[in-house]
Order: sequence, then C-alpha cells, then structure tokens
Amino acid sequence: MGNSFKRKDGFDGEKLISIPQKVLKEYVKRYPALFNIYITQIGYFPKASYHYKERRRGCDDNILIYCIKGKGYYVMDKKKFEVTPNQFFITPKTEVYMRYWADEEDPWTIYWVHFTGDDIENFNKSLNIGEFKGPIQIPFNNKALDIWNNIYQNLEMGYSIENLCNASFCLYNLVATFLFPHKHITNNEQSSAEDIITSTIINMKDNIEKKMTVEDMAGQHKLSSSHFSSLFRKATGMPPIDYFIHLKMQKACQFLYANEAKIKTIAMDLGYDDPYYFSRVFKKYMGMSPEQYKLTTNVRTQV
Repeated sequence: MGNSFKRKDGFDGEKLISIPQKVLKEYVKRYPALFNIYITQIGYFPKASYHYKERRRGCDDNILIYCIKGKGYYVMDKKKFEVTPNQFFITPKTEVYMRYWADEEDPWTIYWVHFTGDDIENFNKSLNIGEFKGPIQIPFNNKALDIWNNIYQNLEMGYSIENLCNASFCLYNLVATFLFPHKHITNNEQSSAEDIITSTIINMKDNIEKKMTVEDMAGQHKLSSSHFSSLFRKATGMPPIDYFIHLKMQKACQFLYANEAKIKTIAMDLGYDDPYYFSRVFKKYMGMSPEQYKLTTNVRTQV
C-alpha cells in the first residue's frame, strides 16, 4: 500500500468525535468518582478504503474496534492478526508498537471507541485485556450498536457534565456486551453449554426451598458431576452449590427486608431445618447476622 493512499479518517459517511483533553481533565479532576473510565474518542468508519493507522509508541488509551463488514488487520509489536465480520478486539493502554489497517480488496466497516482512566492498567489486568489476545468472534452485537449510538448522539449535543457522565456510564455496558456476549443475547443463539447453565440457575430459583446436590443438578442434564461442575464454574466463576447458596441468601435478604416473617420461618422456607445453621451461613455470605441485617434494613426504610 503506497503512502499516498493511507488514510487515518475522512471516509464517506464516517462519524467521529474527539473530546477535548482540557474538558476531560477538568471533569475527571472535579468528579473522579464519575469517571473511573471514560471515552476520549468515538467513531464509525464505513467501508474504510485505505484506512491505516500506525502508533510507534503505542497508545495511552484502550482501543475497542468492532468489525461488522469487510476485513482488516492489526499488528502488536511483531504479531499480526486478521479481523473479519463480527469480530472485535481491544488493545490495552500500551507502549508496544502497533498499527491497524483495512484490507485493500474488502475494507472493513468498524465501530470504535478509545477509553482510559486513572486506574486503566488495573482495569485491564482484572479483565485479562492484553496486547496479544487477538480478535474474538461474537454473534452480531446489535445491543452494542444501540449503546454506541446513544453515546454518540449525546456527545453530539455537547460536552456537558450530563452528556459526558452518561457516556462514561454507558461505556461499561458497551464493553460488557463484548466481554460477556452471552449475557446480552435475547434470541436462541446461546450455545448448549450456556443453555445448561441458564436452565440450572432457573431451576435453582424455582426450587429455592429445597436441598439440591451437584449430582441432582448434573443428572438433570445427563452429565457427570465433575463435567457439570467444571462447566458451571467456568460460566459463573463459582461452584454450583455456592451459587445455589448465594441465591438462597439473596432470597433471605428479600424476606428480611420485607419484614415478613421470623428468622426461623425464613430458614425453613429456604430449606434450612436448623435456624442456627442458617444464621451461620447467612453471616458467612453477607458479613452480618440475619438479625443485624433486619435491623439495618428497618432503619433504612424509616429514613
């Protein structure tokens, strides 16, 4: 690709907003709690022929790029990746050499955001966002495009605190639709493994008053206990019994908040024959006894 044809922007139908650094710095300094992460630039490049961007010293922002049509490429240090429709990638704040560009014959159409924050490095570490992770395939992310459009339309109306705060809050939701796409799918595109986890959790909620073992849960799906537990832990981050107990404690909190019944009755309604054992479990998971929780919520409802 000749240098004369390389373009970083200026595509027919493109959308591009770059928020002034001075404005961002002022708001971040004044309202740090509202801007833990925040957008610095946002854009849409349709059929971006000859799109090319090189960043020899990396970038101070995270960059999220979502390709919906065509094809493109990016390089981190010396590692090259190809990006095709319904793939996204996030490059973290880095000093590593990087560049990205559209395919010459079938140039990509991309939605993108730059975002950062004072603690962006810990944000990236916590979510395992690294330089060499590569593009990720997802189902068509219509929800992300709705959120993107909301952010863009708000920022078009100016850089008021409300508009920038809305953009900052929506950014979390935008990123979540990419990192946890199965949590945002509203049709039947979920994999069988995700169906198993979802139906198990629904069954837990429907049988909150019962005692269930891992064997019971696995048997519903004709799986071994070990395989089922592995699937469940991978999807939720915790073992199935712990998850069931969490749901029971969530329900207990709702009962206690509503002040509907004695703790002994609540314990029985959640499958605990021994109210003292129930109280120990509640304290372990909630950090206070049921009696303390009940008093705390009663005080709050009276304010």
